[in-house]
Amino acid sequence: MKTPEAVEPATKRESSTKYTKKQEKHVSICRTVSTRHSRILLFRASASHTRKGSFPVVPKLLVATKNAHKSAEIRAILGSGWEVTDLNAFPEIPAPEETGETFTENAAIKALAASAKFAGLVLSDDSGLEVDALDGAPGVRSARYAGENAPDADNRAKLLLALAEKEVRGKARTARFRCVMAVARDGQVLGHFHGTVEGVIIPRERGEGGFGYDPLFIPDGYCETFGELPAEVKNQLSHRARALEETRKFLEQLDVAKPNK
Repeated sequence: MKTPEAVEPATKRESSTKYTKKQEKHVSICRTVSTRHSRILLFRASASHTRKGSFPVVPKLLVATKNAHKSAEIRAILGSGWEVTDLNAFPEIPAPEETGETFTENAAIKALAASAKFAGLVLSDDSGLEVDALDGAPGVRSARYAGENAPDADNRAKLLLALAEKEVRGKARTARFRCVMAVARDGQVLGHFHGTVEGVIIPRERGEGGFGYDPLFIPDGYCETFGELPAEVKNQLSHRARALEETRKFLEQLDVAKPNK
C-alpha cells in the first residue's frame, strides 16, 4: 500500500507534466501568431512600397507652347512640385494653327493637338492684351499683331501707333491681360481656367523684364510696369498666375501624384 507521501510526488509530477505541455502549446501558438503577424507586416510593407513606387516622385506636365518665356513663368509659379516641360523638348509635336475666335477656343486647340501625341497631362494657355479704346484689340492676335512671327518689339510699336492715331491718352488707355488655360489628357479637354489683370498702357516702354507687352502695361495698384516689377511680384498678380492658381487646384485633384510641398 502506497503512502500519501509516495502518491503526492506522483500527482505533482503529473500536474507538472500537464503544465509543461500547456506551456509548449501556448508557446507554439504564440510563435505561429508571431510568424503570421510578421508575414502580414512584410506584406503590408511590400504593398505600401509598390503603391508608392507606382507613382512618379514629381508629376509631369507638358506645356503646349514653344515660348520659353511662357513655360519658364509657368514653371516658376508651379514650383518644384511639378516637372514642367514644353514643346521645345518634343520637336515631333507640331504647333497647330490657332484658328479660334476666342482665347478659350485657341487654348483647347493647342491642348488637344499636344495631347494627341503626348501620353500624360497637357497644359495650354492662350493669352493676350485687350485694349478698351481699340475694341479689345490686339486680343487673340496679340502675338501676331504686327504680322505672323513678328517680334515683340514690333507688336508693341504697332500698339502705341494705334493708340496715338486714335489720340487716346492717360487714364483712357485702360486695358487688361487675359489668360485662359486648358488641361487635356488622352485627347480630351478636362477643364478651362481663367485669369485677368486690369491696368493701363503707358506711352513709352519701361523695364527690361518680362516679355510681350509687359514694358507697356502698369497693373492697377502699382506704379511700375510688368517689365519693371520683380518676377516674384508679377508671378503673384499676373493674369497667368491667377489662371494657373485655379489650374493647380484642379491638377492636384486628378489621379496623379500630389506635388511636393
